[in-house]
Amino acid sequence: MNFTRWSARLPGTQRRAARGTEGSVPAARGEYGQQLEQLPEDTEGTAADPAAEVPALEDFSVRELLGRLPGLVALVYGPEHRIAYVNDAYAAAFGPRPAGATVADTCPEAEELGLLPLMDQVLRSGKPRTVKSRRTQDGGSYTVTCLPVDSPHIEGGVLVHATDVTDHAEAAERLRASERRHRETAVTLQRSLLPQELEQPDDLRIAATYQPGGTDAAVGGDWYDVITLGAGRTALVIGDVMGRGVRAAAVMGQLRTAVRAYARLDLPPHEVLQLLDGLAAEIDASQIATCVYAIHDPSEGKLVYASAGHLPILVRDEDGTVRRAEDPTGPPLGTGGWLHASGSIALPPGSTAVLYTDGLVERRREDIDEGVEALARALAGASGTPQVVCDRLLRALGVTAEHDDDVAVLVVQHPSRQGSDAELFHNAALELLGGVEAAPRARAFASGVLSSWRFPVELRDLGVLATSELVANSLQHGTPPMRLRLRRTDRRLIIEVTDGDDHLPRRRRAETEDEAGRGISIIATIASSWGSRRTPGGGKAVWCEFALPNKH
Repeated sequence: MNFTRWSARLPGTQRRAARGTEGSVPAARGEYGQQLEQLPEDTEGTAADPAAEVPALEDFSVRELLGRLPGLVALVYGPEHRIAYVNDAYAAAFGPRPAGATVADTCPEAEELGLLPLMDQVLRSGKPRTVKSRRTQDGGSYTVTCLPVDSPHIEGGVLVHATDVTDHAEAAERLRASERRHRETAVTLQRSLLPQELEQPDDLRIAATYQPGGTDAAVGGDWYDVITLGAGRTALVIGDVMGRGVRAAAVMGQLRTAVRAYARLDLPPHEVLQLLDGLAAEIDASQIATCVYAIHDPSEGKLVYASAGHLPILVRDEDGTVRRAEDPTGPPLGTGGWLHASGSIALPPGSTAVLYTDGLVERRREDIDEGVEALARALAGASGTPQVVCDRLLRALGVTAEHDDDVAVLVVQHPSRQGSDAELFHNAALELLGGVEAAPRARAFASGVLSSWRFPVELRDLGVLATSELVANSLQHGTPPMRLRLRRTDRRLIIEVTDGDDHLPRRRRAETEDEAGRGISIIATIASSWGSRRTPGGGKAVWCEFALPNKH
């Protein structure tokens, strides 16, 4: 900025193309006004035209111009930034400032706004600098521009111009606060659709993490669930409704509720997905959703699963080896016309399974298989509790609060038990052969096993009675092969009988004269819970559970 030769033009004016003699310039605004009054009114395009005598900027008083500006203006000079001038607006905002005093000593607002380093930069570089929306202690907000001043009378001058943007800053803060509230509401809605507390099966240790994506208020459609099916079996679910917004969250909530309802039927995974596929098309044919439904049976030591377009389950063995669940994988839910199939992957003691959504592994300009491989490498080195593994995987894959996609992770550990802890988990099985002789043999087997497990007499008697009723029901209504299985955990006793007939028993009211039909009613009365399901390859399993009051 050059106060002696300021080449800028005022709006609506035109600079004279050539300067005349010194005497041709009006000496004052009054003289200039008199000249304008003497101009003929009907003269156009002549030397008497007012446009030909527009004053130059040098004809105006800089002090008067700066004094009338609504913005705050201060002129400082020298390396110590001594005050040469402040305008009325500056004095009204911060008080008058004595000429010749240094900014550091007399202008606390400069330190609050961070202007001293800024003015030093302007002096060194000779270029203007601007800081936006800086706040002072009294709550005011200012956008400040510092300009280098080029003048033979000022050495190292800086013109400081500050604009009061307090109203704008407060409005922006209100907007940000509103956006935060909307996002918190959206995230609360999303989390309310997820399990508030994960079920913890006897044989597994489970943790889950949900990380909402981005900083906007759009909710997503990722979900997970853990459902205990009875007889020690557990269903594990993870899914992802594509897109964002309330509609995606609503579809997610309906699918999750449906999965829990279908799980109560204790169907194989592929049948659950088949039902879910039809429901998804009815809910919203325009929404695409992927899902994995897996069942863990501790007696089999594996996960039986079905996948509808979802990413593969990863399993880390105790030695750090990571395996990937292979096909079958069907199309996403809602597409219809596809028969899903179930597969399996071993989950031995000491292993960890990870179910996840694509937000964990998908990145722009990167193949998703590369993301899955990166997750496998991170899982190979991840140990600790399920929650620790969740946190380590998120860190390893670079998932932060600013991540642009929702992420859901479900970590399932099948712990390897040793010592006294292992003594609380036992299995015993008996093949039921020989027709009617199977019943007394089953009772004797159950009595001996329950005694060896050191159950109290009352619980042992109830277990023997339940065994007798289940075996009798199977002998009467089932077909070979028949099998009795007893299992104890640290929380419950499980008794299960399987046979080759797929007709599921139901509880009914037996009349006084009926000689049969009371077995299931007796089971339902004495046991904590009971149920039945069809087994793969045909046949059924009928089971009951007794809760253990204390560890034995």
